[in-house]
Amino acid sequence: QPRLVESGGGLVQPGGSLRLSCKASGVGLRSYAIGWFRQAPGKEREGVSCISSDDDTTFYEDSVKGRFTISRDRASDTVYLQMNALEPEDPAIYYCAVDRALGPYHCLASPSPGDFQSWGQGTQVTVSS
Repeated sequence: QPRLVESGGGLVQPGGSLRLSCKASGVGLRSYAIGWFRQAPGKEREGVSCISSDDDTTFYEDSVKGRFTISRDRASDTVYLQMNALEPEDPAIYYCAVDRALGPYHCLASPSPGDFQSWGQGTQVTVSS
């Protein structure tokens, strides 16, 4: 299993943008679906977006649709989450993880934490004026 490291979080004003990165050490990400999740204080971890393992099709949770874009750079084996128009509801620790499936994983719905593994340490996103 890869060891994942998230980066790119920070403090932005409402309406601002951040780009999160997810990189792996050890085993690469190329054969995995990648999910981005977030967890705010006192709340459960929720799936935000997912990119499929084989054809890079994507899925977005409704609250981020149109604002967030997940992408994969296979050359650098990095998965990104571009977050635009950040809102006061978006602050959380953001995590990436790889799917648990033995074969291809297609992102057809919001990623469920139980279907993913190899969690990184997360990166904090804060939205404040």
